Amino acid sequence: MKSTPMPVGFSDACRLPLPEGRRSVQVFEDDVLEIRIAASPGRGLQVPHERDELYFVARGSGHYRINGQRVAVGVGDVLFAAARVEHGFEDCTDDFSVWVLFYGPPK
Repeated sequence: MKSTPMPVGFSDACRLPLPEGRRSVQVFEDDVLEIRIAASPGRGLQVPHERDELYFVARGSGHYRINGQRVAVGVGDVLFAAARVEHGFEDCTDDFSVWVLFYGPPK
């Protein structure tokens, strides 16, 4: 890591402008780690990513679909999606938000 960023609060991160066509906003990026906030992640399956990914549910509730299974999720839950695995969110409350961490090299 080249530098240590200043802390970013959830509310401040949610106010960052969402780039057109994106579901999340980048908060921090390094060679092997990218942290994003998805204040309202898209619904349904996502295009599989090339890096492993962690989600931390920060607000609201909904369902997480991965590996053909659907599980209820809520504040404080940690979700893992391996690279290239279809996954996504369904039936989420309007305030549903997640921190997203991509890490490691592309696979």
